[in-house]
Amino acid sequence: MGIDIGSTSSKAVILKNGVDVLAKEVVSLGAGTTGAKQVIELVLDKTGIKREEIDYIVATGYGRNSFKDADKTMSELSCHAKGGVYLFGDIGTIVDIGGQDIKALAIRDGMLQNFLMNDKCAAGTGRFLEVMANVLDVSIDDLGTLDAQATEKASISSTCTVFAESEVISALAKDISIPNIVRGIHASVATKVAGLARRVGLKKPVAMTGGVSKNPGIVRALENELDCEIKVSKDSQLAGAFGAALYAFEECKKQS
Repeated sequence: MGIDIGSTSSKAVILKNGVDVLAKEVVSLGAGTTGAKQVIELVLDKTGIKREEIDYIVATGYGRNSFKDADKTMSELSCHAKGGVYLFGDIGTIVDIGGQDIKALAIRDGMLQNFLMNDKCAAGTGRFLEVMANVLDVSIDDLGTLDAQATEKASISSTCTVFAESEVISALAKDISIPNIVRGIHASVATKVAGLARRVGLKKPVAMTGGVSKNPGIVRALENELDCEIKVSKDSQLAGAFGAALYAFEECKKQS
């Protein structure tokens, strides 16, 4: 089993023999909550497997060190790299946008070669989008749909959360439509993320992991900014958990 305890959600994957996916789940509760416990209960219930029948558990993510039931903990960088290669195959760059940070991973020959993280500022993260959605009084889950309704892009030039919030409030005061503001917000995020990806040594193909990958507006904005296709999967949010589960299988093989 691989479990990825992020800042805003917990993900778990159970693999059989390192190949067959028996169960995968996401719970919208992250570190410091009952999210890890809940997501494990869900995948175990789905399979009918008992906890003691799981040979090995690797935990990763923001809350990995507070999860005491893991046999081993690993950095989310290693797990996202391994999970990304598992989901997408031959890729050169992985962009991961999480709740509290952004990661750009350089992948060479299926292995993590280099990385850069933005974890000192909320700009461009899921938290940034949450703040902007609150200002607009819309659900964060609706941002992608609103972006699709935009006719043009509002100017949101700041990548700082506090200043961008002020720009959004100013745009609302000017009666700029919410869809156009949302597209401007997404462009602001894409600028921040693309800068990190270029600095790590952008190489195509490019894939995106993390919960923000479910927002098609962000994916489109990043494609425009990097001038290339961004690969996403229905399991992009689970990349870290997949990587952790694959590492758990490798540990089992070593021990046997």
